[in-house]
Amino acid sequence: MSDAAVLDQDQTFVEGELNYIVGEGPSIRYIDWPEEAHNEQLPAYQLHRMRIANGRKAAETFDLQKHGFTFVKHPTAVKSFFDEGQVEGIYHREVEKLIQQESGASRVVVFDHTVRTTDPSHHTERWIRNTVKSVHNDYTERSAPQRVRDILPPDEAEALLQRRYAIIQVWRGIQPVVESEPLAMCDGRTIPESGFVRNERRYRDRTGETYHIAHNDAHEWYYFPRMKIDEALVFKVFDSDASAGVRFTAHTSFTDPTSPPNAAPRESIEMRALAFY
Repeated sequence: MSDAAVLDQDQTFVEGELNYIVGEGPSIRYIDWPEEAHNEQLPAYQLHRMRIANGRKAAETFDLQKHGFTFVKHPTAVKSFFDEGQVEGIYHREVEKLIQQESGASRVVVFDHTVRTTDPSHHTERWIRNTVKSVHNDYTERSAPQRVRDILPPDEAEALLQRRYAIIQVWRGIQPVVESEPLAMCDGRTIPESGFVRNERRYRDRTGETYHIAHNDAHEWYYFPRMKIDEALVFKVFDSDASAGVRFTAHTSFTDPTSPPNAAPRESIEMRALAFY
């Protein structure tokens, strides 16, 4: 292991520039609808220098309900995450079991996955995208129940929406080690109820909606330097039960100032799942 790698593991924190939305929104993007592109209302962002703590120093203390995320050891049988057949045939089941274990949900339905890489040569499939450098949460009060309706038959969806449900995601690097562009997680307890700005993603057949998050000095950020392929982050992006701890959190990739100049491009996969209680 290089000296830089040892430093990454041992340091207490780094300072990174995080991209926060400014303005009250909502922002509107047209994803596969070029005829409407002239109606877009693109968001504005501002970089804020934030302290991002080394989560490995207290990795075992993070709790999905209390903090909104947890860090786990999670070996996988997948050999190539660029093989969609392996992801759907093997990894979906692995993630369902992991989320059940960490959340206590009685039923988990994985419904989506995205591979991300900073290497543009891989950006050939719709499910392979660039990294996201803006502070955000993937679902809102409106888009979360709509996602249940999108995925499940109408009668089943309406019945399940009467009970507690959550949307939970799993993130991991898919190369041996994440050397650049790591994921930062915000402790959900430190995010005020204000500062959530709607970001509409309009498709021809549906409208998705996420929250982009405004800056607040109270935010407490963590990352896990040099994550290995058998490590994963599990985090909540929505919980219908306001009494069940953190309902939302926030995350973003960022430029790690301790990454070596020749760091490998970041490659990762994120899974999205419905969790029913």
